[in-house]
This record gives sequence, structure tokens and C-alpha cells, in this order.
Amino acid sequence: MLKELEQIARDAGAAIMNIYQSDDFDVQLKGDDSPLTKADLAAHQVIVDGLRKLNVQYPIISEESADIDWELRKHWHRYWLVDPLDGTKEFIKRNGEFTVNIALIERGQPILGVVYAPDLDAMYIGERDKGARLNGEAITVCHESPQTLRVVGSRSHASQETTDWLEQLGKPYEMVPMGSSLKICLVAEGKADIYPRLGPTSEWDTAAAHAVLTAAGGSVTTVDGEPLLYNQKESFLNPYFIARP
Repeated sequence: MLKELEQIARDAGAAIMNIYQSDDFDVQLKGDDSPLTKADLAAHQVIVDGLRKLNVQYPIISEESADIDWELRKHWHRYWLVDPLDGTKEFIKRNGEFTVNIALIERGQPILGVVYAPDLDAMYIGERDKGARLNGEAITVCHESPQTLRVVGSRSHASQETTDWLEQLGKPYEMVPMGSSLKICLVAEGKADIYPRLGPTSEWDTAAAHAVLTAAGGSVTTVDGEPLLYNQKESFLNPYFIARP
């Protein structure tokens, strides 16, 4: 199934790049004032169509079709969780730091994740108990304890709370700016030591990269140290979390 998922992600990336290379993004604002483009919708359709053709049939939650009644989905043990275009602001800025995200959730935990950055041609894959890869090469988190922490942070959503949290660590740090789910992936491949997210995110923003990081030997927990879980409540909003080795 991994080969098929990788191809679905590549096909969605190709749909995104067709629009990225044009000058017609057709940017709209959703109810929460976050941007939506033709690329989000095109990638959504490619992914949903692709997942429905797989031999395994699980329910699908996508950022662009998340209006599924809680009374129904709270009984789901396995389902696909998709963000067709994570980093829409990065897409609009044309900086390349946007991703296609496909995750398989089992009993609240992401057990399989594909993160594809089409402009960078970077394909991250993580599967529970089978490790993580970037473009076919194995990746693992960095277990060394550096003198200066490499802290990956949001390029478009800086938070004073994050700064305050880092200061209380009492350790020198340097910021590594990055957009989209690539932030978690940087921790997974050992290019960053920690990613504290003390700001709003949704479950589809994190699930696929969460699976990659877990497979690479890392973890994503709430600020209280509890595992970050999925589909545990009606809202799709994540609590604040820390991604680390």
C-alpha cells in the first residue's frame, strides 16, 4: 500500500504544481480567515479519488471535507486523515515550503504517514515499527544533546508563548524557520532538536508528519507530556504540543 500512497501524494503534488506555476491561485478566505486556493481543492480531489481506489476502504477526513458528524466518527477505529495542501500561506508566498499530507490513524494514533513537498521533491514516509525514510533513505532523529538547541519554528505563525517557553528552558537556542508539516519532518531527519508548537493547529496539520517522526524514533506530546492523540473529541483542534527526539 505504501507504493500506492506515495503515488497518490505525487499525483496530488503534480496537481498543486500545475497551479503553483501559473499566476491564478484564486485565493479565498475560509470561515476562520485561513486561505484556500484552487490547489487545495485540486489536491483534495486527487487524494480522495486515489484513496477510494485502494484495496482497503477506510473513512476519509480531509481539511477540505471535515464536516463529518462526531457521533459517527467517534466510533471509527481506522481512518485516513488528510491535509491536501499544508502551508497554503507558504504556497501563496511561493517559498516552496508546502506539503501534501496523508496519514492512517488507528485508535487515535498515526501509524502510517506520507508527507510530500512537491516543489522540493522531498518524500517523507513513516510506518509504525518499520522506520522512516526521506526519498528512500532511512532517517532517524538526533539523539545527541547539543550545546545550542536547534529549534524549528513556524515561518508564518510566530508565537510569543513559544518564545517564553524556550526562554524558561535556560539553554542557548537558535531558530530554524520552516513552513508546514516540514517542521516536524526536520526533527525526524535530525536537522532540528525540538519543535514546540504553542499555537493553534488542527489534527490534519500534524498527523502524517507525526507518523514520520514516531517512525524515526521521536515523539509528539502535549506540553504536559501526554501523547498527542487524534479523533478523541468533537473539535479537530490540537492542544499545544512538543515534537522532539
